[in-house]
Amino acid sequence: MDILTAIQTRRSVRRFTSDPVSEGDLEVLLRAAMQAPSADNGQPWHFIVINDREIMNTIPSIHPWSEMMNEAALGILVCGRIVEGEMGGYWQQDCAAATENILLAAHGIGLGAVWLGIAPDARRMAHFSALVGLPDDVQPMCLIAVGHPARAYLPDDRYDPEKVHYNRW
Repeated sequence: MDILTAIQTRRSVRRFTSDPVSEGDLEVLLRAAMQAPSADNGQPWHFIVINDREIMNTIPSIHPWSEMMNEAALGILVCGRIVEGEMGGYWQQDCAAATENILLAAHGIGLGAVWLGIAPDARRMAHFSALVGLPDDVQPMCLIAVGHPARAYLPDDRYDPEKVHYNRW
């Protein structure tokens, strides 16, 4: 699938089959994530692969829109290491770019995925940090539920020329 087709046909998938995600497919997703651009090439991202069913079934109790974790094959918790300096403040943008790469790569190899926001909700961030034992200098940004889609999703054309402005508002 070419990149523009992937961008235009990717959808958030919230229903999954019981089929596992292979180690090879997981590596494809993680490699795609680490190809993302980052401020000053800082690459602050860290990824916690969550495939323990007990942990996955706990997640809906700490994230109100994560019921699909009960069906997903795995979750990828995208985290950022907080560092001193001017570029250290861009960890969320860097992790967002890595997240989008995961979503596109998943779609490109026939998997489904959905982005579940964690940051900047302090309470949610604290719950996920405790759940996976993050060090103090690493913060959770989002969780991506990943699996094989339980149904087909139709593309949705979201282009809106009213939201395009040239030179000034």
